Amino acid sequence: MSDLRGHSPRRYVVDVSGRRVLVGLTLEETSEFEGLDASLPVLGGEVHDAELVPSAIEGRWVELYDKHDKAWIKWKADLRAGQQDNSLFFN
Repeated sequence: MSDLRGHSPRRYVVDVSGRRVLVGLTLEETSEFEGLDASLPVLGGEVHDAELVPSAIEGRWVELYDKHDKAWIKWKADLRAGQQDNSLFFN
């Protein structure tokens, strides 16, 4: 697997308090995700079997990313359907 950091857009919104957060995550979760993301090793070269088992850090990163990604997909669908005014992410 190649390193995708820096190749996909960050999907931030401004919450009701004016803070920049990832869609679907709280300010605390966004901060945690960014810290975890920065701490993950960059994959390169050969991958050994031991590297295929995710660490607790990687597991938490995946958990937060999954929550964010599902919210992003719903948010984009709501935008396409013209329901952005009813989006939970801006209330």
